[in-house]
Amino acid sequence: MPIKTVLTTEIKHVSILDEQGGFDEKLGKDLIPDDDLAKLYEHMLVCRHLDEVAFKLQRSGRMGTYPQNMGQEATSLGAAYVLEKKDWLVTCYRENAGLFWHGVPMEHVLLHWMGDERGNHIPADVHATPLSIPIGTQMLHAAGIAWASKCRGAGEIACTFFGDGATSEGDFHEAANFAANLDLPVIFFCQNNGWAISVPSRIQSSAPTFAQRGIAYGMDVIQCDGNDLFAVVKVMRDAVKTARETNRPTFIEGLTYRLGDHTTADDARRYRDAKELEAWQAKDPLIRLRKHMTERLKIWNDDKEAAALERAKTFVAETVERAEHIDAPSPDDFFDHMYAELPEDLKRQRDTMRTSSLGQDPSQLQDARADAAAG
Repeated sequence: MPIKTVLTTEIKHVSILDEQGGFDEKLGKDLIPDDDLAKLYEHMLVCRHLDEVAFKLQRSGRMGTYPQNMGQEATSLGAAYVLEKKDWLVTCYRENAGLFWHGVPMEHVLLHWMGDERGNHIPADVHATPLSIPIGTQMLHAAGIAWASKCRGAGEIACTFFGDGATSEGDFHEAANFAANLDLPVIFFCQNNGWAISVPSRIQSSAPTFAQRGIAYGMDVIQCDGNDLFAVVKVMRDAVKTARETNRPTFIEGLTYRLGDHTTADDARRYRDAKELEAWQAKDPLIRLRKHMTERLKIWNDDKEAAALERAKTFVAETVERAEHIDAPSPDDFFDHMYAELPEDLKRQRDTMRTSSLGQDPSQLQDARADAAAG
C-alpha cells in the first residue's frame, strides 16, 4: 500500500462544573470532599484579596510591578491540591494560589515584588522554585529536577506552569523533548489565558489547541476547563498517576483567563475587548465554586462568606505587616550567602568593606582610622 496512516490521535476536553452550575455527577463524584472544597474556596478567597491589596501597594509606591492572579486561581491550586509535599512546583509568576497551598509563605511573594531577594529564599522543606520572570526558562528547570528525582529514586514529580506564549519559546521544545525522550516525571501545565501579554492566542498559534504541541514529543495530552477546580483536579490526578507509575510526562492545557491586566505596568484596555472580559468574568472560578457550594451542596452561605472574607482581610493585613517591617538586610548578607565557605579574600572585603589595597588587611584599616582620628 503506497499510502498509509502513521498516526491518528484525539485530544479530549474535560469539564465537570460549568459556569451555569451544571455538574457532571459521574466525573465529579467523590473527587473533592466537601470539607476540602470549602477550604480550597476560602484559600482562593484569601489569594483574591491579596491581589486587591497588592494592587494598592503598587499604586501607592510601596511595591514594584505586580502581576495579579485573579481569574487563574483554580489551575495552580487544583494542581497543588493533588500533588504531594515531596513534589515540586516550578512556576512562573501567576501561581500564588498553588504556591501558598504547597507551603510557600505569602510574604515571600510580596518581598519578591518589593525587590527584596529574601522573597526568593524558599524554605528548605517546601519543594517549590522561586518565581521565574523570564518566559519559559522554568520548564527546563522542571525537567532537570525530574531527572534528578528519577536518578535518585526519590519519587518526586515536577509540575511546571507556563502560559500559551511560552510554548513558542525554544525552552519549551527543549524541555519537552528532554522529558519525553528520557521518560521523566514532569507535568507541563499550560495556562492558556488567551493572551501572551497583548498577543492573542490566534496569532501565537494557528493550531486549534496548544495541547497538541505535546503530541509532537510523544506525551499524553489533555485539555480542561482551567476555571473548573474539579476538572483541574481530575486531569492532574491522571497525570500524577502516569508520572508515578511510568515516569512519563503529560501536557495539560487549562483554558482560563486573567481578569486583570498582564501586570500593574500594563493597560489591557488598549488591546482587549470589553465584551470578552465581561464574558470571562461570568466564568470566574470563585463565583462558579461559591454557587456550587451554596446552591447544590448547601455547605456555604452569606454568613460563612462574610466570616471567610474577614479572616482573609486579617490574614493578608498581617502578611503585609511582616513583609513591610522585615529587618533590613545587612551588607554582610552579600558575602555570607555567596559561598558555603567564604574565601579569605572575600572575608577581608566583607570585614573592611573595601576592595582597595587598604582592604587587604583589616588591621590596616584600623590603623588608618586611628591615624585619622589622631591628626
